[in-house]
Amino acid sequence: MEEKIKQLVDSAQRIVVVQADNPDADSLGSALALEHIFSDLGKNVALYCGVEIPTYLRYLSGWDRVVSELPSSFDLSVIVDASTYTLFDQLEKAGQWGVLKSKPSIVLDHHATVEKPLDFAAASIVDAEVASAGELIFKLSTQLGWEVSTEAAEHLMTSILGDTQGLMNDLTRASTYRAMADLTDLGAQRPKLEELRREYSKMAQVIYQYKGRLLLRTEFAADGRIATVTIPQDEINEYSPLYNPGPLVQFDMLQVQGVQLSIVFKRYDDGHVTAALRANNGTPVAGKLAEHMGGGGHDYASGFKTSEGANFDDIHNECLRKATELLDGLHKTEA
Repeated sequence: MEEKIKQLVDSAQRIVVVQADNPDADSLGSALALEHIFSDLGKNVALYCGVEIPTYLRYLSGWDRVVSELPSSFDLSVIVDASTYTLFDQLEKAGQWGVLKSKPSIVLDHHATVEKPLDFAAASIVDAEVASAGELIFKLSTQLGWEVSTEAAEHLMTSILGDTQGLMNDLTRASTYRAMADLTDLGAQRPKLEELRREYSKMAQVIYQYKGRLLLRTEFAADGRIATVTIPQDEINEYSPLYNPGPLVQFDMLQVQGVQLSIVFKRYDDGHVTAALRANNGTPVAGKLAEHMGGGGHDYASGFKTSEGANFDDIHNECLRKATELLDGLHKTEA
């Protein structure tokens, strides 16, 4: 498969790197790294994401080169950190699936559990053994002899740090540390990246106060093992342009004693619901829960989305029921 990818890249001149509608440090870091790698190969590279890049990710140099309209002319697309149709609503709404499918495509992902997998790629690597798409891209670049510049190395390091929560969760493996060491040798500086991330993670006073309200609204279920909070449409509209409400509180929820799983629901006026799922180390249930609810992701970080017109209470209750079942089953297995 690696040689097939090399052939596709070698034969293309105009490449578009595609992120899903939920950009994060892994997807954006991976896309920006590929921009540098492909540019060094003499390619013309465009970056696409159907939604605006969140403010908290704008410490990544080059974020402003990401466009929200798929280029009309390209020879090859490379989809990073996603391998499911369900994460590309904007392409669907714009009627652009046909454009994307009209040219060869490569999928590079590390999510083992997805609903409605992309089925049109000329070449695909979905490797659940790596911690992030960035680690996968670095591994692939090494295998194919692609040069990884200092700029590309910094973006790949950022992607790895993003999905491993700073090398702190169970996605981190020995290969991840080796990749981090190699990227350091290539000039990436973790302290510099951390300082930039902290600077852009600073919140306005209104967001700081909003975070307090979200924490007060947090509810607990399953004997305190599950923490949930629900964000309605009006708050999404008001605060999302400043800071994504999910990351604002989700990891704080996991710091509560006894909490094993945190769930942030977003409830939209048209009836559709999204949920971000995060699990503490030693509680690998997020992926299975997301799969049950029609989504996908990792054991420790995943999510799902429902269609318009769904009943929120039914979704909420079923999610908590299945989450409790998975946690109970994990406890029995350990016993």
